[in-house]
Amino acid sequence: MKQLRECSIEELNEYCEQIRQKIIQTVSKNGGHLSSNVGAVELIVAMHYVFDIKNDPFIFDVSHQAYTHKLITDRWDRFDTLRELDGISGYTRPDESPYDYFVAGHSSTSISLAVGAAKAIALKGEQYKRVPVALIGDGSLSAGMVYEALNELGDRRYPVIIILNDNKMSISKPIGAISKFLSSAMAGDFYQKIKKTTEQILQYLPESATYMAKKFEESFKLITPGILFEELGIDYIGPIDGHNLESLIRAMQSAKGLKKPVIIHAQTLKGKGYEMAEGYYEKWHGVGPFDVASGEALKKGVSKNATTMYSEALMDLAKQHENVVGVTAAMPSGTGLSPLIQAYPNRFWDVAIAEQHAVTSMCAMAKEGFKPYITIYSTFLQRAYDQVIHDASILNLNVVFAIDRAGIVGEDGETHQGAFDISYLSVIPHMTLMAPRDEKAMHAAIRYSYKHQGPLAIRYPRGSFLSCDAFESKPFEYGKAQLLKEGDSKILLLGYGSGVGKAVATSKILSEKGIDAAIVDLRFAKPLDESLLISLALKYETWYVFSDSAKIGGVGSLLMALKEKNTLHVKIKTFEYDDAFITHGATHLVEDRLGITIEQLAGKILEDIE
Repeated sequence: MKQLRECSIEELNEYCEQIRQKIIQTVSKNGGHLSSNVGAVELIVAMHYVFDIKNDPFIFDVSHQAYTHKLITDRWDRFDTLRELDGISGYTRPDESPYDYFVAGHSSTSISLAVGAAKAIALKGEQYKRVPVALIGDGSLSAGMVYEALNELGDRRYPVIIILNDNKMSISKPIGAISKFLSSAMAGDFYQKIKKTTEQILQYLPESATYMAKKFEESFKLITPGILFEELGIDYIGPIDGHNLESLIRAMQSAKGLKKPVIIHAQTLKGKGYEMAEGYYEKWHGVGPFDVASGEALKKGVSKNATTMYSEALMDLAKQHENVVGVTAAMPSGTGLSPLIQAYPNRFWDVAIAEQHAVTSMCAMAKEGFKPYITIYSTFLQRAYDQVIHDASILNLNVVFAIDRAGIVGEDGETHQGAFDISYLSVIPHMTLMAPRDEKAMHAAIRYSYKHQGPLAIRYPRGSFLSCDAFESKPFEYGKAQLLKEGDSKILLLGYGSGVGKAVATSKILSEKGIDAAIVDLRFAKPLDESLLISLALKYETWYVFSDSAKIGGVGSLLMALKEKNTLHVKIKTFEYDDAFITHGATHLVEDRLGITIEQLAGKILEDIE
């Protein structure tokens, strides 16, 4: 195809449809973010038409909607490798392409990045020659970091273009014919010229006339949706049709010419171009492989996943105790909280992308005598680390952190792997860490959590647990592990959470080689069951640790500290993740790359003891 700027509007619209079909076909095979991407096609094509990708920083918030950008920037032929091991990422990554300005995977960072880029550009003497362009969705505006950035941007007045992709109309809704007319007018130069002229006239009018003119201007802004941004010192254009290329290009050209901070409010339809996904359907946000014609998933899970187990266990608890409450941050379906929000709308809440607020608000509820369950992915709990320390732990409040997606999450890659929660939580005073190994243990863990005093973190994986059905699940007792099996060898396998299933599966391979290993379900990583472990050190000389977590600061580190404290004469080897970010790809392929499949772990143990 010829260069975008050489294309007519008709050619650009045709190109958009080609991109949209490419995305639909690829995501249907590989899985990925569908509705947000097909909804943002025209926005991103217009960005590339108006701005210079080789010069202007293009910053995508979350970047899960950047597939169109990838297709435009020399990745069309590789796009069928999307989210596959060694394929292109589902998010922007500078090491993948020079046209990806920044790594992204969490929300609400784009405007801060744009402000930082604008400062650097100014210091280099390149102001007005390079313009940071940030694309952000309306959902990301629920996070406080956005307003921290807008606050400085409105004060410093750096030339930054913010494109607001409003696909739920959650920012504003046009009010009648007048608003629609004003919105259309503001999309071009007309409104901006009137505003500039008004400002110039105000300088020369007598005080009485100035007062009336200012009142007129304020009233004019009050019937537009941009008052919030205008009051922050950021010019506003919109709302405009986010699928009308001509309007988008005109608005972006106008914004570029203003040479000051501007927000372009574009309303789009999520799922645009794939009829059954059009509108706000959460299930079409992130999908696995599916049949394009029917929309039916191609891979249907047969095993109950850990999220469902947690959801059912918490529902049972909520039925028994009226003081049980809960919160999630924009992930009601992903965390399993949707059924509880529907059943108890006054006790369970989705507070949008606001992990910090989620934690602190629940801390106040704990102080008032409620039992909060803060249900957040491991990767997103990182965003509320200060609140976990400052608001939950210092006061030793009775809050439960239900940590979903602990361990490798697969195709979402580095920004989403749940590798660090044990490391970053274990250092906090008053914090207790525990993990169930299977469905029965999950229900037992949730029952225990209700009576636990102080902050408690429960971690569990994405997907299903490996089977541990051969072993009875006893009630949880504070800081107590469970010896699942004695062994005749000098080897002890210690599992934590989903690692227990791996230890059990590994022991079966070892037994086929004549090695009878003992197995322990640690249950608690903090505190460890010191008395049991000391007694086991007298019988088992070599300990192997199975936990889906980072090696530094992980379960192995905690066991090493216990060994040193008690001068235990044991050798400890952990199979946790090495000190590196974990790439994207199917989980079993990523584990194979890391050398931590069950067969590989058994092989390492056999090699170690030969």
